[in-house]
Amino acid sequence: MELVIALIVGILATCAFYLLLRRSLVKVILGLVFLGNAVNLTIFSVARVTKGTAAFIAHDADTLGGSYADPLPQALILTAIVIGFGTQAFAIALFRKAFQKVGDDDLDKMNSTDIM
Repeated sequence: MELVIALIVGILATCAFYLLLRRSLVKVILGLVFLGNAVNLTIFSVARVTKGTAAFIAHDADTLGGSYADPLPQALILTAIVIGFGTQAFAIALFRKAFQKVGDDDLDKMNSTDIM
């Protein structure tokens, strides 16, 4: 299972870096989305994919026994997803405003700081 996730992370990261090097702003935004997903899958795979139970300690026990799923990476991934959605929404709004001003999504044509 880890090998499949590692291959998916590699493909996503490769696509992300390729799209980030393009001149179109839409492709740059898609590259950021792919990169965020690759990082989330990396955090998920580092925490070891296990089919354990929830990490709750029973009332009569002092420690957590047996196989359990680690809740910390799951919480970090959920936080990263929320932050990623906010960043993507901001990037899309920024792209829309830049497209209205310039009339094109080519990054070479957006090199001026003058407002048209």
